[in-house]
Amino acid sequence: MNLKDTLQLLRKQRGYSQEELADRIGIARQTVSKWENGQAVPELNGLLLLSSLYGVTIDRIVRGNEECDLSLCPCAEEDISETIRFLLLAKRNTYAAKENQIKASRTNSHDYCYENENGYAYYDTYLGGEYFAGEEAVWHHENPVWSMNYAGRVTGEHFSGDFLKEALLHVPADKPFRGPEIYTKGDYHYHCSVTGAFDWFQGYEEIFYRERKIYECFFHGGIIK
Repeated sequence: MNLKDTLQLLRKQRGYSQEELADRIGIARQTVSKWENGQAVPELNGLLLLSSLYGVTIDRIVRGNEECDLSLCPCAEEDISETIRFLLLAKRNTYAAKENQIKASRTNSHDYCYENENGYAYYDTYLGGEYFAGEEAVWHHENPVWSMNYAGRVTGEHFSGDFLKEALLHVPADKPFRGPEIYTKGDYHYHCSVTGAFDWFQGYEEIFYRERKIYECFFHGGIIK
């Protein structure tokens, strides 16, 4: 895969338009267009900005990936973008919205499901409350395509499940895993950090009440093939 195709693929995997990408890294949209048309190549500073935004090395951007994963398979660009769009809708219409809860699949589990007419299905199932663990996964035409495991705990007083759900409703398109990097309401402060990309990632979220940490959660996952 050549550089212009890699640049286009990375952008689409994260769900950005050319204009949105340009705004995020502070360049003109025409520059992004020239990169992806092969009319120009990013200078070092541009590569550094892309590397930081996408969570991938400059070497991977420049050299591409020789392995045949989802990013290199036929129709992958469209498939991954559609999966991300569906995942965002699913997350905003299940646990975070207190909707689409279904009958528990296991003893004392909590299960949610969201489906669409295009063959996508999302399931979120978790155990526990104050200390919890669970898994979210996406299927397309009954084939698993993406999964994320998570485990967390309440560590202090004044924890608010409603505040956590509100933060998760703001799941960002560029990192469609948990909540935004920062979300604040009153005395509550939510932070989320992620390394990696949609195909392979790890992350950590925490909530502070005033200046005291009262909640934390670790998560990781990636594509299934």
